[in-house]
Amino acid sequence: MLRDLDNWYLNKSEPNKSCLQALRIWIQNSDEQITEAWKYRMPFFCFKGKMFCYLWVDKKSHQPYIGIVKGNQIKHKALLQEKRAKMKILPINPNKDLPIGLIGALLEKAKTFY
Repeated sequence: MLRDLDNWYLNKSEPNKSCLQALRIWIQNSDEQITEAWKYRMPFFCFKGKMFCYLWVDKKSHQPYIGIVKGNQIKHKALLQEKRAKMKILPINPNKDLPIGLIGALLEKAKTFY
């Protein structure tokens, strides 16, 4: 599992690679109850053992995003639902500083549903 996870990040091109690696580290260190997992051939993060969020790169825009599993329960203008039933995504611009305050607030809100 760890090898697949590491390879997923390493196979990305810059600036997405650095952005995704920074998000990985930040999410893992944000709460000791968050664990990393390899599910559906993508990096997932679990909270209390349940699927919580994931990282991915949009196929059209080529920008990274954080997918929030119970995002449909969060109302915030930065989150996009698009054609997803449960999840919403937070697009991340890899050429700018990470919006750590926003990410932290959204993930804290998402934790309340677990």
